[in-house]
Amino acid sequence: MSGIAGVINFDGAAVEPGLIQGMTSSMDYRGPDGINHWNEGGAALGHCMLHTTPESLQERQPVTNEDGSLVLVMDGRVDNWVELRRELLSRGAWLRNRSDAELVLRAYQLWGHDCLSRIEGDFALAIWNAQDRRLFCARDPMGNKPFNYYWNGRSVVFASEVHAILALPDIPQVVNKGVLAEWLASEWYSRDETFWQGIRRLVAAHYMVVDFSGPKIDQYWSPDLFATLSYSRDEEYIEHYRELFTETVRRLSRSHKPVSYEVSGGLDSSAIFAVADHLHQRQQLLAPDLTGFTMNFQGDPDADEIEYCRAIGAMLGKPIVEIPPAKPSLSWYRESASKFKYFPGFPNGVMAHNLMQRVDDSGSRVLLNGVGGDEWLGASRIYYCEEIAAKHWPHVRSLFREDVGSSGLLRSVWWLLRYGIAPSLPLFVRKSLQGIRDKHVLGFNRRNWLKPDLRRALAEQRTRHRSLPKRKIRWPGQRGELAVLADAYSVIAHESHEKSAATFGLELRRPFYTSDMVQFSFMVPKRLLFAGGVNRFAHRQAMRGLLPRQILERQTKAEFSVTYHHYLSEMSDLLTGDIPARRALWIDQKQTGILYANYKEGNKHSGWSAFMLWVLFGCDTFTPLD
Repeated sequence: MSGIAGVINFDGAAVEPGLIQGMTSSMDYRGPDGINHWNEGGAALGHCMLHTTPESLQERQPVTNEDGSLVLVMDGRVDNWVELRRELLSRGAWLRNRSDAELVLRAYQLWGHDCLSRIEGDFALAIWNAQDRRLFCARDPMGNKPFNYYWNGRSVVFASEVHAILALPDIPQVVNKGVLAEWLASEWYSRDETFWQGIRRLVAAHYMVVDFSGPKIDQYWSPDLFATLSYSRDEEYIEHYRELFTETVRRLSRSHKPVSYEVSGGLDSSAIFAVADHLHQRQQLLAPDLTGFTMNFQGDPDADEIEYCRAIGAMLGKPIVEIPPAKPSLSWYRESASKFKYFPGFPNGVMAHNLMQRVDDSGSRVLLNGVGGDEWLGASRIYYCEEIAAKHWPHVRSLFREDVGSSGLLRSVWWLLRYGIAPSLPLFVRKSLQGIRDKHVLGFNRRNWLKPDLRRALAEQRTRHRSLPKRKIRWPGQRGELAVLADAYSVIAHESHEKSAATFGLELRRPFYTSDMVQFSFMVPKRLLFAGGVNRFAHRQAMRGLLPRQILERQTKAEFSVTYHHYLSEMSDLLTGDIPARRALWIDQKQTGILYANYKEGNKHSGWSAFMLWVLFGCDTFTPLD
């Protein structure tokens, strides 16, 4: 983990003294191992260094080639380090050291932007070509590393974090009403816009080339929708997954210091820790040691998972460090938002701050978590759609009989219609059905409290961003998987978690959010991800012998609404009086009162109400008054 920043003036004007230093200074927590700069010919680049691997100890950025015509800054890690290094050497590349940045620079020299297809890992990078006066930027396939930029017609500014861009005196701080409306309605559409007009984020799996004519952006990676795994036995699929998962955990555990794992007690994070320990026992872990950390919610039955954490610790003979969840004051949220000019986070995310502080105190620089397991290892009875599309009628009959035997005829027919037939219906029919569901199941319209100006802004966002690019698909259910990749809220959630870890001097790594793991999800038959009414079936089978039975058979998930109750129950005056009065151009005060009443009554909509009320508080903390 590190931080990058840059200012490029395409008119050749010199970058004003102190600008790039001010940007990196605002992100100094990303650079405890040094902050360095490069400034020449109307271009200035900055890098904040955090050493997280043995190879990074040899790294000093910005890094240039021999004649200084190329200059690179990168926040990232090359997970196929061995393979890429071998290929570069075989092609005659001269590698001056063993750092990941050197590999990326040489790969770009050799292959240009095609180098991205050869790099596996998390990265956000920028390479300035001084001869051609062209900037090349890229972000990893999953968007695990942040990249924000601003273009004014003659200059481009980029940084790992938005507030580093806003630190420049000429950058206007004007709220993006469309994004504000998305947040307040809890309907996210845009992946490339931020809260601030003109400041954008580079979307995952995209690269950007900037010259005097402006930014040009293109996508370099997407999952192969027609790739399949052709095994004759289910056990072969499970073995394939076990090998892939083990190798992914091994590569993502590369560190020169003991590596840490967030172990919630759920199936996914527990599996990562168990596999890492298995590797460590066989001296195959790419780190000197490992430690598991968890949050102890004892006393709250909905959030408490401590018995599962203790079970995995007992089985491995490696107790998990238990830490109480963080509950910072409301003033902390305001101060954080003011400093970073960004939404200050949700209580169920900020609760991990005590854990991150403890990881930092332990001397570790790397934290792995289980985010993504639900998305890429789980499924529903969408396997009906897949098997029908492939005309695997014996599989369809077998799955239906199995469901009838366990759940009855009527429910099984409903599942067959919902998951087997509905995904193949025309788009307008599916949208109509979704509208009916939102009205009768959700029970209220999340846009009701928006003022007309923001409703119009939201409608414009919906029109501009909602439609996914049309792609030829192998079966209708893949539309849902592609929607997960393009989910705008996930972008925000992951960005927020990465930012939190960065403030504690940690690099966050997510084994389930790698391109190989995502590609596997697109290839494996869905009947192996949801079998016999058991979700993540293949994952559970692959982890037999590594996890205790109570975790392998666990069907429940923790629920962290308690983190919201800690604050919202005492915020009545603030949320129904002070903020609505101050933000009269945003929301209707009467509707806000109804939303708070829903929350207090604890009805079926109280979860959404709590979430939306917190969004209102969060947006108010850092947004200038109109």
